[in-house]
Amino acid sequence: MFTVKPIAGALGAELHGVDLCTDLSDAVLAEIRRLLLEHQVIFFRDQDISPAQHKALAESFGPLQTHPAYDTIEGYPEITILESTAENPSKIEAWHTDMTFRKHPPLGAVLRSKIIPARGGDTLWASMSAAYDGLSGSMQEFLSGLTAEHDFSYGFKESLAEPGGAERLAQAVADNPPVTHPLIRAHPENGKKVIFVNSLFTTRILELSKTESAQILSFLYEHVTTPEYSCRFQWQPNSIAIWDNRITQHKPINDYFPAHRRLERITIDGDAPY
Repeated sequence: MFTVKPIAGALGAELHGVDLCTDLSDAVLAEIRRLLLEHQVIFFRDQDISPAQHKALAESFGPLQTHPAYDTIEGYPEITILESTAENPSKIEAWHTDMTFRKHPPLGAVLRSKIIPARGGDTLWASMSAAYDGLSGSMQEFLSGLTAEHDFSYGFKESLAEPGGAERLAQAVADNPPVTHPLIRAHPENGKKVIFVNSLFTTRILELSKTESAQILSFLYEHVTTPEYSCRFQWQPNSIAIWDNRITQHKPINDYFPAHRRLERITIDGDAPY
């Protein structure tokens, strides 16, 4: 059907030989989903898809979400614009799992590149199942009974601190109060255990003291970004990344300022609690 080129040991693969600008058969879509489950994040090159094709591809995985903090494409409220310019550089630099501030975080996302700097601007992904497997049995057991708080306001504190930021995001803050998730979760489709905290949205471990929570979270934030658990993708115009948000974290590398970078993302609605 098409060829698969793994790009790292823990996760990540480029898929070649499929044209996402055409109507995709159920068999092709099923194989893409199977490969996403296997590799956790998959990549395509030279795919100049339209907004409608972008939406159709994302909808093949499930219902779509909107995001409360980003601009969107006219006529496509599901397509959020991730843009960084010299006047308005990107503020997201931390490793994170998308939108864990929601009760049902996203299943995944389909991200396509529009404007890419001549150099820099890569994105890193890390496998949270590989990170879990890399813990000792004693640490796995200790973490398994804990829960953690995730907070929209914490993740967007820089934007909220900007002039007018609190007013612009007031509704988003009201709509997204802090939520609690298990610190260790099982993937709903393959059952793999994953570490489910991230430095952008997680504020504290509820069962521990403030000092204990800070120390355990600091350890986990460093552990999950161990190079052996990660892969790196170099964007080109019209590249596409699809990742399983339930089992990965990612991080943009902001090493291209003041160059212009623009990507467009659709977020896929989350599964039931797990």
